[in-house]
Amino acid sequence: MTREIIRKVPSGYLMAVVIFIAEAAMIYWFVRSVQTYSMSGIIWAAIAMSLVFVLWFGFFMVHPNQARVLQLFGAYAGTAREPGLRWANPFYTKKAVSVRIRNFESGKLKVNDSRGSPIEIAAVVVWRVVDTAEAIFEVDDYEEFVTIQSESALRNLSTTYPYEPHEGDGVALRSNPAEIAQALREEIQDRLEEAGVNVIEARISHLAYAPEIANAMLRRQQASAIISARSQIVAGAVGMVQMALAQLDAENIVELDEERKAAMVGNLLTVLCSEESTQPVLNTGSLYS
Repeated sequence: MTREIIRKVPSGYLMAVVIFIAEAAMIYWFVRSVQTYSMSGIIWAAIAMSLVFVLWFGFFMVHPNQARVLQLFGAYAGTAREPGLRWANPFYTKKAVSVRIRNFESGKLKVNDSRGSPIEIAAVVVWRVVDTAEAIFEVDDYEEFVTIQSESALRNLSTTYPYEPHEGDGVALRSNPAEIAQALREEIQDRLEEAGVNVIEARISHLAYAPEIANAMLRRQQASAIISARSQIVAGAVGMVQMALAQLDAENIVELDEERKAAMVGNLLTVLCSEESTQPVLNTGSLYS
């Protein structure tokens, strides 16, 4: 694999002064040769002027958070990373590569989770190029490579975990965002290692059931929520009934036989667990009538 080699290139400002002085000297040589009618001097001065003129094509700019990959007739010659006006061999090809932090959001992918339920999922990936040589020479188009491999990793992750946790399940897409984000980042990084790309962050940006099962799953979630709420209400009501009976017995307010205790428990549970306000019925007779 081609690894990045940092190449120190001279400052363009210094080389501009040097080339300007050399150009002026060649012009002076040419003029003097013409004045002295020296044909050999004219020829050599013209050749020297042409060579110095070619040196002007060696200037290039390196912007902040940008690198220039240098190639000499197809061979990798190094990477210039120092920003500013720079100069290198005029015969180098100088390909600009951005090393800024970039991100993209994948499209909504329709996949099946680990339980076979169709879901829609999308992710945001934050990345940057850390090895310009690998990015240019190891893959055909590193930006397209990042896009395709990230979506492929997202599809694979979606089939590994369930949409939401069930009995016996551990990590789920919906309930464990931090763990899922870490797993997604690691999988994308493994796929992009040879492209000289570092994945800084990867997170799910959209997660939902597919439209064809969304209504059914919503009803199931509502039913689960109702059952959970009812369980808590019943547990609290039973505790309040136990506390009421214990307090009545401890303070000797009234003595109740088992039948009356059962009736009292039924009435209290009806009041506490009912979704609507209960209507009291006054007993004007005795306790047992």
